[in-house]
Amino acid sequence: MMNDTLSNALSKVMNAERSRKEVCEIRPGSGIILKVFGIMSSNGYLGAVSEARDTKGIKTTASLMGSINKCGSIKPRFQVKKDGYERFEKTYLPAKDYGIIIVSTSQGIMTHTDAKSRGLGGKLLAYCY
Repeated sequence: MMNDTLSNALSKVMNAERSRKEVCEIRPGSGIILKVFGIMSSNGYLGAVSEARDTKGIKTTASLMGSINKCGSIKPRFQVKKDGYERFEKTYLPAKDYGIIIVSTSQGIMTHTDAKSRGLGGKLLAYCY
């Protein structure tokens, strides 16, 4: 039984990345996984991301580019204020301006740099570098 689908999806991506696979298939899929993968794709960590529905449910497919050093979900989902991102950058990212933290805000799911520039706080979902 799976408790956190986002955490399982990021673990599958990390395992596929380490074994140098070209494609990673995630089942079951969800909207949050698709949005997080879309952000990772737009920042150059994943290639094309697609979603397919069949009789077994939703399947998300992501092409891997070999550019992920580490990714994972952040548990517990810490709340962060608009000026409190630096503490979590030091915790989850290896260096300044290297990698992304994905945040769920009131205006949608985005990276921590976008949230800082818009002056938004939110809940931390995942990190990738």
